[in-house]
Amino acid sequence: MTNYTTTQPWKTALSLTALVFLALTSTLLAAEAGADAGVEKETMWTLIKKGGPIMIPLAIASILALALAIERFISLNRDKVLPNGFLKGFGEAWDSDPSGEAAEQFCEQNAGSAGHVFKAGLQWRDAGHEAVAKAIEDAGIREADKLKRSLRGLSIIAAVSPLLGLLGTVYGMIDAFQRTSQSGGAAKTADLATGIYEALVTTAAGLTIAIPALLLYQFLQSRVDGLIDHIDEVGTEFIVNHARKSSGPATA
Repeated sequence: MTNYTTTQPWKTALSLTALVFLALTSTLLAAEAGADAGVEKETMWTLIKKGGPIMIPLAIASILALALAIERFISLNRDKVLPNGFLKGFGEAWDSDPSGEAAEQFCEQNAGSAGHVFKAGLQWRDAGHEAVAKAIEDAGIREADKLKRSLRGLSIIAAVSPLLGLLGTVYGMIDAFQRTSQSGGAAKTADLATGIYEALVTTAAGLTIAIPALLLYQFLQSRVDGLIDHIDEVGTEFIVNHARKSSGPATA
């Protein structure tokens, strides 16, 4: 638990930085496009149009990545996964009702990841604290996998965005060289350079989306690991202070 709380500040700063970076994708690209004093400054809309049709799925990917990151950032809050006072409440319900109904109701009222994990140990109450501990451990592994699967959308966006950008650049290069070829060699170098520059917009956009999406994915995965470690610590404390005292010896 100590490790989780001490690393939280820099992880939060990293996440917020990546979110801002992702939200300002188009603005940053537009600023770069207008950096040359000899060229009329690009607006966000004209830059998007020069990127071609590939900019549409890239824009959708950036919006989805931002929405997923915000939703997961909120959902993976420690108070949502393991509310304050959960261990105390669950322990009291466990001790007060040998049938386990009170503890089961408590878990249903706290239907987060912690509730699912500790509810798994209830059916093994009469088998001894070792069986309860094993059930909680297995449920914790399943819950960790479930939480990590919920981040898969971000990893897909981080992997696909550069490929979409590269695809747009390839199409743009083909179009630029095709126009040069059809002109019979009369096209100027500046015209060809303009075509290539416009084609590279999609690659820049894809990378600008993918980098913060990948950072957010890694950050949220580390947050999941920290939450699961914290649940494990609470589970160990529960076994020591409640399950081992109330359960008889494990049966064969």
